[in-house]
Amino acid sequence: MCIQGWLSALLLLAALAPRPGLRVPPHHPHVRCYSAGELGDGEAPAQLLGRSLRWDHYVPVQLVPQLERVQEATAGHPHRHRRHRQPACPALQLRSGLRSEPNERSISPWRYRIDEDENRYPRKLAFAECLCSGCVDVKTGRETTSLNSVAIHQTMMVLRRKPCPRPAGPGLVTFEVDYIRVPVGCTCVLPRTGR
Repeated sequence: MCIQGWLSALLLLAALAPRPGLRVPPHHPHVRCYSAGELGDGEAPAQLLGRSLRWDHYVPVQLVPQLERVQEATAGHPHRHRRHRQPACPALQLRSGLRSEPNERSISPWRYRIDEDENRYPRKLAFAECLCSGCVDVKTGRETTSLNSVAIHQTMMVLRRKPCPRPAGPGLVTFEVDYIRVPVGCTCVLPRTGR
């Protein structure tokens, strides 16, 4: 009984001992601090990115490489780039729309932009932006104000980079879990009416 107690205590101490390369501030034993050398550019520590944390399953993460390719392609064409970035409610093209993406075929169309935050992991996310304040009438192909376009949000877990609590040392950072609302698309709703 006494030997089991000692073994349990030793196992607990071994589990609580800091791992090599990780710094634990004395007054904040639950906070792990990392130096810039331990982190890749825009990356979170491998210890925090387990199998269950697969950000690549989220559409806002999956779309970023595609949006970056589009940005690179339009960078050499400033007029096309400027025209593409201006928000405008497009007319619905019924014949050509069947082969386009859902965000272009919707009667509440939207586009994506890259939201970048250096203190967040994932650093880049695709955010949807509604192109119309109303919705597109299927009969006329033009915007109508009888319905409103609103963004649909998905709650997503991210990691926030923060300075380590003192007295951990200057330049060390830690990561905290945060939940943000990411706009992933748009839909049509009845307008709110005053009572």
